[in-house]
Amino acid sequence: MKLQDHLPVDHRLGQVYRYSAGAIGLFLIVFGILGFTNNVGFFSTTGAHVAGMTTNGALSLLSVLFGALLVGGAVVGGNTASTLNIGVGILFIISGFVNLGLIAGPDNLLNFHMRNVIFSFAVGLGLLLFGMYGRVTLHLPHDNPYWQSRHPDAAKGNALPPRALPHG
Repeated sequence: MKLQDHLPVDHRLGQVYRYSAGAIGLFLIVFGILGFTNNVGFFSTTGAHVAGMTTNGALSLLSVLFGALLVGGAVVGGNTASTLNIGVGILFIISGFVNLGLIAGPDNLLNFHMRNVIFSFAVGLGLLLFGMYGRVTLHLPHDNPYWQSRHPDAAKGNALPPRALPHG
């Protein structure tokens, strides 16, 4: 059994996952390409500014790679894009915390400043939000494909939904 075997496929929420991964991925690719055009060193800590954030060659490369990964997930779409949004979102949040600790030190290899950290947190939370949208909540509506896959008997009309059971 694979990780996503229990997830519904071809549902309307796939568009949310696809478009969010594609939009954020394209932004990261553009940011990375603009960073490359400034001809800064790969691990330079005195790099140029792109879109209000500092960058260097390493950060530009990582931006292009993660952007391409998200765009690839957008092309595949569906649950793959959702899971990829969640995974990359977690990595962005972890990156924000790690780089927050490295800002003032000599190990700031990605040339992060506070704006980069805030951007990393914002993108991470956005990716998590879009990746989990319609998938994770306490009270999914009964027409939600994730609720239906978790309650197949109730979805087929063979049983009452858990919230509609009589008390007694």
